[in-house]
Amino acid sequence: MYTAAGQPDKEQLVQRFIPLVKRIANHLIARLPASVQFDDLVQNGMIGLLDAMDRFQEGFGAQFETYATQRVRGAMLDGLRENDWLPRSLRRELRRIEGAINQLEHAHGRAPSESELAENLGLTLAEYQKTLQDARGHQLVYFDDFAGDGDEDFLERHFTDNDADPANILEDRNVKDMLVKSISQLPEREKMMMALYYEQELNLREIGEIMGVTESRVCQLHSQAIARLRSQVLGELPAVKKPRKEKTLG
Repeated sequence: MYTAAGQPDKEQLVQRFIPLVKRIANHLIARLPASVQFDDLVQNGMIGLLDAMDRFQEGFGAQFETYATQRVRGAMLDGLRENDWLPRSLRRELRRIEGAINQLEHAHGRAPSESELAENLGLTLAEYQKTLQDARGHQLVYFDDFAGDGDEDFLERHFTDNDADPANILEDRNVKDMLVKSISQLPEREKMMMALYYEQELNLREIGEIMGVTESRVCQLHSQAIARLRSQVLGELPAVKKPRKEKTLG
């Protein structure tokens, strides 16, 4: 994987890691609207792969693959944001939902039901659930909200930095702990869905079969869980650190 001059041979490295880029693209495409093209994800992912090769200095083994996975996925998400694929009107509705969740949780000391949220928002239950359904894919940028103010995420800041500031690492851990706590407070069905989705990496159809609901219903529960997490974590986040400014999600 190196030239005669001892430099990384990028052409060979690209061929070696193309399957990784396609695997990540396949994993993401299943969670996105039909308007998102697989080839576009791969193209953006290749940009992330090349960037990872330029930045990483420790060789191209298992550690590099872990690092490259983050860079490739991040480049794909950046591409989605730049394409402005989520309508502004839907973004506003999602922010309204997060605000309603925050308001009702503080008022009642518990997670509000879908009916309570719909009533608070002046929507019918069917209208509320359709908004959740239309938000499919919005959850992909959720975890990116917890990155720093610059372009680097937690892995990039600390993976190869032997002199990383302990205070900065502590802040990242505080955010992670806050997220874990918020997930533990989700309603049981949403907590189960999140575990199947993120820990077991099942797709929406498989989760629906396990939970005895339709794929569209799983999508609704997923969007609602993300809204709850955003409401809880981002509502407290300024005390820890400010999230990265979103380019197109408003």
